[in-house]
Amino acid sequence: MEVIICPSYEEMSIMAAREVASLLNTKPNAVLGLATGSTPRGLYAELVRMHKEEGLDFSQVTTFNLDEYVGLPDDHPQSYHYFMREHLFKHVNIPEQNIHIPSGTTRNHVAFCEWYERRIKECGGIDLQILGIGADGHIAFNEPGSSLGSRTRIKTLAAQTIKDNARFFEKEEDVPIYAITMGVGTILEARRLLLLANGENKAEAVRNAIEGPVCSMVTASALQLHPRSMIFLDEAAAGKLQMADYYKWVQQNKPGAPKPEV
Repeated sequence: MEVIICPSYEEMSIMAAREVASLLNTKPNAVLGLATGSTPRGLYAELVRMHKEEGLDFSQVTTFNLDEYVGLPDDHPQSYHYFMREHLFKHVNIPEQNIHIPSGTTRNHVAFCEWYERRIKECGGIDLQILGIGADGHIAFNEPGSSLGSRTRIKTLAAQTIKDNARFFEKEEDVPIYAITMGVGTILEARRLLLLANGENKAEAVRNAIEGPVCSMVTASALQLHPRSMIFLDEAAAGKLQMADYYKWVQQNKPGAPKPEV
């Protein structure tokens, strides 16, 4: 697990976007796993800028989103279909047929989830999965107590998640209580994982995920089991890490890192 602590949210977003761009430049037909929420907006904005100003090409890219609320149509302003269109898809040249987002309106959730798992495999698996983290340490909608071997499925949201997401709706009662989500086991099969976290309200979850035990109560802790996981943090989100100074030292002294002038 590589922990990268950045001075600001903006710097964190730019550095994470460079990792995505590096992958696309070396593998133009990469399969990306995408996340929604306020945290990855800066990353997507930087990818859009790189596409428009630097020619970053998405024409062969395939995408799979982590999750979607059950019951929201694709054009609902709080659906993740809508979020992805507004923040990424309508600004870059990803072919529409290459975009995969869980259906919130399917009538057969079990069959859809099985198809989603098969489709990921048919596309060769996910090369790089982008993740956020909930205040209680969950990834995607894998709430505390979710199996670390779980697969794509319908999940009942925790009260804390509903409360946290209520800011996006008119009132808390409007937040759906179910979602379709990739499982922790599905996420761990991605070749690389890239988790983003910013803000003081994520500091405890970040500490538990990085420096706590691997357990189902903090599903983000499963990233400790992955051989190629990167955690991008701003200073506030890193505020409770016991080994923050060490993580910074590693970044300053890794091969190829710029050396201070003597």
